This record gives sequence, C-alpha cells and structure tokens, in this order.
Amino acid sequence: MKIKEIIVVEGKDDTTAIKRAVDADTIETNGSSIGESVIEQVKLAQQTRGVIIFTDPDFPGEKIRKTIAAKVPGCKHAFLPKEEARPKNGKGIGVEHASARSIRNALQSVKEEMEEFTSEIVFDDLLDAGLIGGNKARARREKLGVLLKIGYTNGKQLHKRLQMFQISRDDYIKAVTKILQEENN
Repeated sequence: MKIKEIIVVEGKDDTTAIKRAVDADTIETNGSSIGESVIEQVKLAQQTRGVIIFTDPDFPGEKIRKTIAAKVPGCKHAFLPKEEARPKNGKGIGVEHASARSIRNALQSVKEEMEEFTSEIVFDDLLDAGLIGGNKARARREKLGVLLKIGYTNGKQLHKRLQMFQISRDDYIKAVTKILQEENN
C-alpha cells in the first residue's frame, strides 16, 4: 500500500512502524514542542502532496495534532484506538507499538478536516446519549471514537470533532445505538 500524502508522526520509532506497514514518507515532530522548521516542512508537504497527521492516542499526541492542524489547515487525520497502540508489556502508548495491520486500517480510514460545515448533531444530542457527564461518558466517548474512526476526545472536543469530520447524524445515531446495546447485553 503506497500513501501519496506525507505522514506526520512524533518520532523515529513511529516512522519505522509506518514504513513496516506501508510505503510512505514521514515528517517527525520530535516531541510536542514543534519548531517553526517542522511547521514549514508540513506546510510545504501540504502544498505539494497533502498531509496525514498520525500521532499517538494520548494527551501529547493530541496536542501535536491540534498545533499542526491550527497552523496548517486542510490536513487529513488518522487515528489509532488506544488498545491497538499499547505494547505487549503494557507500558507506554504509541503508533510505534501498533501492528502493521492496525496502521493500515487507520490509514484507510483517514478523515479530512473541512472548514465550513454545519453539523446535524447538536450538543444536546451528546448529553442525551450520555457522552458528556455521568460515570459512563468517558467509556462511551472512547467507543464512539473507535466506531466513527475519529479518535478519543474529551467531552468539550467531541462536538467539534464530529463537525470537523462531517459525521452524519445517521452514522452518529448508529454508533450510539450500538454502544448502548452493548452496555445492555
């Protein structure tokens, strides 16, 4: 599988894992304090071939994703579920621990950011589904992120991400229904 876009990852081990799974070029951020030279590389990549941001499913990875997306509009996003980013020994989390199959699946389910979009999903829908507030909200958001392939978000960011990736009301309802049915079984 050859990837046209340049994939932005956090470090060398992520690049190694990506190249084990697909034929692709990467840009490494080397941590969450992204320098202007890295941003310039990403901007050039976006202009010439397009960019897929593929960071770890943790707080620093989300910080890197948000920083790049804010400075380089129109990037695509690949998300890896947390359970697929854990090593066999259970210590740490990251793209470098994912199987080649998990990486390929994430890259086949890339989401594209869109600037102007009015969501069919309103904030009250998230409250009604128990995705915000309540003792099951976090677990439900994690499952929703996996089902919709948009990654995990906190309650504040969920509505924004649903809008950003233009998730339809129908897909949202199907995913929420599946989560609620699993809880009742």
